[in-house]
Amino acid sequence: MRASKLYSPTLREVPAEAEIVSHQLLMRAGYIRKSAGGIYSYLPLALRVLKKIEAIVREEMNAEDAQEILMPITQPAEIWQASGRWDVYGDEMWRLNDRHGRPFCLGPTHEEMITTLVKMDVRSYRQLPLNLYQIQNKYRDEIRPRFGLIRGREFIMKDAYSFDKDEAGLEVNYQRMYAAYMKIFSRCGLNFRPVEADSGAIGGSGSHEFMALCETGEGGVVFCSHCSYAANDEKAELAAIVAEIEIEQGLQIVATPNVKTIEEVSGFLNLAPDKLIKSVAYFTENGPVLVLIRGDHQVNDIKLKNALGCLNLDMANERMINEDMNSVGGFLGPIGLKNVTIVADSTVMNMYNAVTGANEVDKHYINVNPKRDFKCNIVADLRLIAANDPCPRCGKPVEYARGIEVGQVFKLGTKYSHVLEAVFLDETGKSAPMVMGCYGIGISRTMAAAVEQHNDDNGIVWPVNIAPYHAVVVPISAKDVEQVALAEKIYKQLNSAGIETVLDDRNERPGVKFKDADLIGYPLKITVGAKAVNEGLLEVKERKSGEIHFISVNNYLEKIKNLLVLV
Repeated sequence: MRASKLYSPTLREVPAEAEIVSHQLLMRAGYIRKSAGGIYSYLPLALRVLKKIEAIVREEMNAEDAQEILMPITQPAEIWQASGRWDVYGDEMWRLNDRHGRPFCLGPTHEEMITTLVKMDVRSYRQLPLNLYQIQNKYRDEIRPRFGLIRGREFIMKDAYSFDKDEAGLEVNYQRMYAAYMKIFSRCGLNFRPVEADSGAIGGSGSHEFMALCETGEGGVVFCSHCSYAANDEKAELAAIVAEIEIEQGLQIVATPNVKTIEEVSGFLNLAPDKLIKSVAYFTENGPVLVLIRGDHQVNDIKLKNALGCLNLDMANERMINEDMNSVGGFLGPIGLKNVTIVADSTVMNMYNAVTGANEVDKHYINVNPKRDFKCNIVADLRLIAANDPCPRCGKPVEYARGIEVGQVFKLGTKYSHVLEAVFLDETGKSAPMVMGCYGIGISRTMAAAVEQHNDDNGIVWPVNIAPYHAVVVPISAKDVEQVALAEKIYKQLNSAGIETVLDDRNERPGVKFKDADLIGYPLKITVGAKAVNEGLLEVKERKSGEIHFISVNNYLEKIKNLLVLV
C-alpha cells in the first residue's frame, strides 16, 4: 500500500470527546471516525487490525473443533420472551417492529437464537458435543456510551455456544475454550488475567472474564500473590467481619446538626467510620430498598441485585426518600422504617454500639446493636472488595488492579435449553435438555485494549501479530530519484516476501512522515536516505524499543524478518 493512496486521515490535535488513550490515538491515527454516540466507522487501518484479530480467533476456535456460522442480527421477540430475558435487558436492548407490527430486537447476544437453531436439527446424543461460533456486530443501547470502542452501542464480537449431553461434557468444552482464550489473547499481545466473574444477564453456574490490565480499565480486578485466586471486584466473595465483642449500650437519639456524610458524622461523634452503619436507598421494580453497609465499605451493586433477584436497580432520589420511604436524605436508618425492604451486609450484623440515621432531620441513633434494634429482610455478602481485603481462598491481603474485559466464558447449563425445549434423546432413549456453554470475545474491544496497553507519547506501538502493516518504507526525499527508486524496490521485495509494507511516497517533509509512522504504529520504520544510496545501508528503527539497526541493502530480508519476530 502506498501512503499517497491510503485512507488514513491523521489528526494533530486530540479530539475533545476522546477521554482515554485508545480513543484518542485511534482517532488521531486515522483508524476510526465517530458516526454517532457509541457508534464508529472503521477505516482501512482499523479493519486490517480487526481482520487479524479475527484470524487469530478463527484459528484457535477451529483448532478446538468449533464451527463457524452466521446468524441473523435481527431476532424475533418471541424467543426472548420465551427465555424470560425480553424484560431483563430493559432499555439496553434495541427494539423495533416490522411493517406488520411484529416486535424484534437487534441482537445484544445470541443465546436464544442459537438454542432455537440447534433444537431444529439435533435429536440424539450421537450429534453431541457441538460447538458453533460466529463473528458479528452486536447492539446494546448503552445509557452512557464512552471511551470510544471500550463502551460502544455497536461493536464486533465473537460468540460461541457449546452443546453437550451432560455437565462433564460441558466442563470439557469450557476448559477447551478457556485454554483457547489464553492462546488468543497471548497471540494478540495483551497483558491479561483470567478472573472469576459474575454471570450477569447471561446467567449460568460459573464464569470467567479475561481482563486486559490497564489503568483506564472500567472493571476492577483483585488477585492474590499467595495463591491462584483472581476475580473481578463484582464477583469476589467476602466473609463477614466479626467485630470485637462489646457490652451493649442503650439506644439513644443524638442531635447531629447538618451532619450527613460518613466523614462528617465520624468527625462530629469522634468515632471511626467502621463504627457507623451507612444506609443507601435504592428502588427496584418491587419497591424501595434500604441497604446497610459498614461506614468504611462500599455496596457492590451486582451482589445486591443478585441478593434481591430484581431486574432493575436504581439509586433513590430525594423525593423517593421523602415520600416513598418517609425518611430524610443524609439521616436514613433502618430503625422504625416501614414498608421498605431492608438488606444488610453480613458484616453489619456483627457490629456493636454502632451509629445510624434516625430518619429525622439532624438526628442519628447511637449505640445501635443490629441484632437487637431492627430486623432485616435479607442478610448477605454485599460488600465491594478492595485492596488489602483478605483473600477469599487463603486469607492473605489481595492486590487490586483495573482492567478491560476482552472476553468471557460461561457455564450456562440448561438455562436456555430447558425453557426453549432444546432436548435430545440420551443412550437410554430418554429426553433431556442439552447442557450449554457460552464464550464471547470483544473483537473491536480487543483492538482498543491493545492500544491502551501499547502506546507512548508518539502514538500506537502495535504488537506485530495484529499490526495493520509490519513496516513502512520512508524515502527521505521524494525528489531524489535514486532514493525513490531504491525505496520502491525495497517496498516491492518486502511485500513479495510476505512482509506487509507501506511505502510513504507522499510529497511531505521527512518529519511529517516520521511523525505519522510513529502515530500509526508500524512495528518497523525503514528509512531510505543518503546513507542507503551512498553506503548501501538501510536505517531500520524498531517502534517498540526505539533501537536503530543499519542493515545492508544486499541482505536485509532475513534480518527484517528476524526483527519482526523480536518486536
